[in-house]
Amino acid sequence: METTSAEVQKNGEQKQQEQVTKHGQVGHKSLLQSDALYQYILETSVYPREPASMKELRELTANHPWNLMTTSADEGQFLNMLLKLINAKNTMEIGVYTGYSLLATALALPDDGKILAMDINRENYELGLPVIQKAGVAHKIDFREGPALPVLDEMIQDEKTHGSFDFVFVDADKDNYINYHKRIIELVKVGGLIGYDNTLWNGSVVAPPDAPLRKYVRYYRDFVLELNKALAADPRIEICQLPVGDGITLCRRVV
Repeated sequence: METTSAEVQKNGEQKQQEQVTKHGQVGHKSLLQSDALYQYILETSVYPREPASMKELRELTANHPWNLMTTSADEGQFLNMLLKLINAKNTMEIGVYTGYSLLATALALPDDGKILAMDINRENYELGLPVIQKAGVAHKIDFREGPALPVLDEMIQDEKTHGSFDFVFVDADKDNYINYHKRIIELVKVGGLIGYDNTLWNGSVVAPPDAPLRKYVRYYRDFVLELNKALAADPRIEICQLPVGDGITLCRRVV
């Protein structure tokens, strides 16, 4: 039975719609126009240059039930290069999960570099720790289990820690992003960078009020919107919001 041109066109439109539907699913790590374009970037520029240890940790994390929480491979590559460009040595990470972005950071820092890493779940961190240890960079990491705010408050009380961090990466509870920013801005040095992850929140920041969003996406969207508005109005920083991964906003402290 011959296929008519109309049927071919219809089949093509159905496949295109399936692609759009897949691309719009919660947890997709890119806001590019299509999965094919994102896959092209991964296969052409990211995966061929991904360190073996990062590939191992990425594949290990893919089997975890909360794998949507992990940093995307293209964002990991971006962070790694960014840290090298700014010659970062003393950094902080709030929200670790299994440690993919942490490993990207550790690999970028010099051998005497340090990362203060905080997360409420040590079990997830220890899942990726053997890979980090095998990569030879575990000595750079000071992991603290528990909420980050008390640790930040303690550091603020010590003037020696003011302006001591070259880079801070935040990928944790979105409802505390504003609270983190109020403290981190005192701890990062003038000229240093802060990176806030998920600032486009799966594209929901421009979704209409009645858009069908998952409960947790809708709940945290308001906090992400609040953060974006606050960062744009903060005279102490310069900002650049990038559509990498789920959106990352870089803040350079200028005052």
